[in-house]
Amino acid sequence: MQTWLEIEEFSKLVHLDIPTIEDMIERGKLSVKEEDGRRLIEASKGTSELMPLSKTNQSVDADVITLEGANFVEKTIGTILGLHEKVMDAKDETLDALKSENHFLKEALFSMQELYDEDRKIVETLTKQLEHSQDELEFTKRKYKLMWNKVVENYKKED
Repeated sequence: MQTWLEIEEFSKLVHLDIPTIEDMIERGKLSVKEEDGRRLIEASKGTSELMPLSKTNQSVDADVITLEGANFVEKTIGTILGLHEKVMDAKDETLDALKSENHFLKEALFSMQELYDEDRKIVETLTKQLEHSQDELEFTKRKYKLMWNKVVENYKKED
């Protein structure tokens, strides 16, 4: 399994400065590829280059150099990278959930705005109806007042 990291991430992971990593790239100790204008380093290949040689395990033969704990380091880095991928997946899921929630809240806000607009129109209509009813009532009061005034006058004339 190849895991590619940006040079800055790889630097933080292995606790080496970037010039040292670039020197190792020039010497061919690390695999590098360019993607979207970023330099990516294959993390598991460089682990054997990063572990110091154990004096007890150094062979006299220059062709056979063994590293103490190389498998452990590779497994550890693999585990860390696996956890990193899980964290990134969880982050993506969280972002998707937040986007979904944001979309839901946006739709709810639009719905509330529509309800508010409808209620405002209803209030305007009821206000107009109330004004009209008040005008009618006022007209009816005047009409009855005039009518009763005439009745009273007619009654007085008869007496």
